Amino acid sequence: MTVLLADDHSSVRAGLRLLLETAEGIEVVGEAADGEAALGQVRALGPDVVLMDARMPGTDGIAATRRLVEETDTEVLMLTTFDLDEVVFGALQAGAAGFLLKSAEPRDLVEAIRRVAAGDGVVAPEVTRRVLDTFVSGASDQAAKEPAGDNAQLDGLTPREREVLAALGRGLGNAQIAAELFITEATVKSHVSSLLAKLQLSSRMQAAVLARESGVGESH
Repeated sequence: MTVLLADDHSSVRAGLRLLLETAEGIEVVGEAADGEAALGQVRALGPDVVLMDARMPGTDGIAATRRLVEETDTEVLMLTTFDLDEVVFGALQAGAAGFLLKSAEPRDLVEAIRRVAAGDGVVAPEVTRRVLDTFVSGASDQAAKEPAGDNAQLDGLTPREREVLAALGRGLGNAQIAAELFITEATVKSHVSSLLAKLQLSSRMQAAVLARESGVGESH
């Protein structure tokens, strides 16, 4: 798989490149020192994953992620020194497929890149509960404003898409969903893309939280 490094500190990029070049099956194809440069590099090189620093001068990582998700198929794994709520939630709401602290162990970073490239979501263990609590709280507040009954957002999903959504809510990755539903990983990815579009969501994490809050699949 191919990876682009986006960080405004050249020493950080050098360290990440050194680490990733020793990992089997990962190729670093480019670097960028700010979000705007990252956008240009992604358009030119089409990497599978961007390791994106959250805070950079000019176009920051969160703004760049939002545009990348809207304009390309490249996945974004956000890296940051800070686990501030505004950074964590901003990254995930922008559509980042994963969020890790720069203090993560090298093996965890490599594994996170592989998982994101495979279509799975990754959130740093240090912030997972806070992320879920906040998103679920927000979903609950929204649900309280809506009439009781079935979640209208889900009405447009096909039965298979609802099964995939339920699996996302249980934290399953693409390979696990494919095995459980006896379909290919490519088909899983297609269903995930379709249900995200129908639900107007930008990430698997948001879909997982919606699935948990709405109780999709609990009766099975």
